Amino acid sequence: MRYDLDFTNSFDRTLLFWIERFIRYKLTTLSNRQVTDKERLAFIIQSLVKGTKSIDELSIIVKDARNIGLSGINTYFNPLLKLYNFIANLGLASMKEIDEELLSDFLASETSSLSDASKKNHRIALLALFSYIDKQNQNEDGSSYLYKIELKNWGGLSGKSGTKLPSYMNKSEIDRFLSEIDDFEFTENIAYRNRLILKIIIYTGIRVSEILNLKLKDMFKEDNVYVLQIKGKGNKPRIVMIKSSIIEDELKNWLNIRVCNSDLLVCNKSGNRLTQAYVSRIVENILISAGIRKEKNGAHMLRHSFATLLYQKHHDLILVQEALGHADINTSRIYTHFDKERLKATIDLMS
Repeated sequence: MRYDLDFTNSFDRTLLFWIERFIRYKLTTLSNRQVTDKERLAFIIQSLVKGTKSIDELSIIVKDARNIGLSGINTYFNPLLKLYNFIANLGLASMKEIDEELLSDFLASETSSLSDASKKNHRIALLALFSYIDKQNQNEDGSSYLYKIELKNWGGLSGKSGTKLPSYMNKSEIDRFLSEIDDFEFTENIAYRNRLILKIIIYTGIRVSEILNLKLKDMFKEDNVYVLQIKGKGNKPRIVMIKSSIIEDELKNWLNIRVCNSDLLVCNKSGNRLTQAYVSRIVENILISAGIRKEKNGAHMLRHSFATLLYQKHHDLILVQEALGHADINTSRIYTHFDKERLKATIDLMS
């Protein structure tokens, strides 16, 4: 049986659900020749079928499996336990907010003091989990959400095929996208809000989760720019800026009709936090309307587009790292692959 990616209304519970199902899958596929108590193994699997209430309960079950001879399960579960604790503190609302960048940040922060062998084990566990989810999730229309996680280069470890380049828009496509934002026919009472969200993301490169969690008190005007105080992954603070002329009208009109249950800058019609999936649907609709086709059309592609253009213009990797809030500069290094002007120096090498 296949399940919707966001199986429950609680992100933490959904993440636990997928880790739990993956662990159950591994317990049934790992070699059981060393198992000393087959009845206990059957009981453990049955417990996972029923489901656990917390990551601590799942940890106890995995420990029980290890104690009866399935020691290999720790290779998968220990990294995923760290991943759960890492992500649970980020305030995400959808499984779609997990991406290769987030997982690279996790690996950079959680494996820095480990041996290469342990780092590889962490990478293997993440690849296995998200490959499993790719195959096991299904939307109402029968399609599946695909992560296609590769983690080819991080922490000094390299895969066989190099790094997969993210989808992004070039300058011409960005201009078309921005024009379409202004022309797109939104429902009247949400038009200002949606345009405000999209413009802030593409002009600052902040994550979707960061704009959705942004509070009114964290946004203020200085001269001709708005300063946004962002709380990134792991509650790491940073500052981004956007020219006031870009969002002045949308911001003013949205604040005049805004009715939120908290201090959030943007919210849904019920006054609650918007979801990443909703913002991604907006982006997809505008891309289609603008005639722009990309391998991945979600909202995170706007962040990649900003970072690519930023590096192409300034050739400053530290600036890209600081603007995007990357924990490791190696995460930012991917954008050097898009510097075509720099690569043109190779054309005349053999002349």
